[in-house]
Amino acid sequence: MGQRFVADAPLSIVVCAEPGLSAGRYQERGAQLYCLQDTAVAVQTTMLTALEEGLGACWVGAFNEEMVRQTLEIPPGRRPVAIIPLGYPAKMPKPTSRKELVEVSKWV
Repeated sequence: MGQRFVADAPLSIVVCAEPGLSAGRYQERGAQLYCLQDTAVAVQTTMLTALEEGLGACWVGAFNEEMVRQTLEIPPGRRPVAIIPLGYPAKMPKPTSRKELVEVSKWV
């Protein structure tokens, strides 16, 4: 999908969900939601750890899921959700601007 940096990275981690495993305990909500929340936490934690170690990382969600599944021989029952390319950055980017807390939350 035009993301050459994924192929150029010395290491990429593919984070997979296991909807059936989550469904075993939490039924449909586990299969449809909790397994994706679990992967999101795993990706975020991996990226924060990479930063702490001086590595660059990027959360990639735009990819051909079936192609990744076939290329990596991911077994049935597991769904590739994110790719995290890792490596030492050529330069550290400047932090991006963030919205103020009041713009993205509502206090009740």
